[in-house]
Amino acid sequence: MSKILAVDDSKSMRQMVSMSLKSAGHDVVEAEDGAQALDIAKQNQFDLVVTDINMPNMNGIELITALRGMPNYKFTPILCLTTESSGDMKTKGKEAGATGWIVKPFSPEKLLSVIGRVL
Repeated sequence: MSKILAVDDSKSMRQMVSMSLKSAGHDVVEAEDGAQALDIAKQNQFDLVVTDINMPNMNGIELITALRGMPNYKFTPILCLTTESSGDMKTKGKEAGATGWIVKPFSPEKLLSVIGRVL
């Protein structure tokens, strides 16, 4: 069982991600923006972070950059789960240190398949 941090400003999206992951046996902690996620990540170690890109307070790119700056998150898989599918945004994500990219809307099977590959 993996410990996963799910970050999205949409409550329904967080619930969908959380339910998909929990049904596969993962332990999930939710955060509603990058700033909250960073606070949670400083106090806990996660095996994987799934984050939205467009969020208030601290966006996903800023969150990934901040996490990659922490020694215990240097090699943790970080997946972007977003409506952004432009090459430019994917490049920014990769430069910040994102491991992978899932475009919304997604199926729970697709999410679990990608997570299975990075964990």
